[in-house]
Amino acid sequence: MNDKYIPLNYLPLGKKGKVKLLTSEGIMRRRMLDLGLISDTEVEALQKSPSGDPIAYYIRGAVIALRSEDASKIAVEIL
Repeated sequence: MNDKYIPLNYLPLGKKGKVKLLTSEGIMRRRMLDLGLISDTEVEALQKSPSGDPIAYYIRGAVIALRSEDASKIAVEIL
């Protein structure tokens, strides 16, 4: 990953990021694209579950929970 991009699962709670790269493959990549995680989409980290995984994100008007394993394959630029 580029030095100025971080994995989505490292985005601090309450911060926003812009999607820059999606490294998922196959069905998971299709799911991420269907959720609206395309280039330059803004994502906000809202809250973690009590166990820390999954994390809730605000994406294109919807709150979506992603596991850290899946979120780690999405590179974002912190806004």
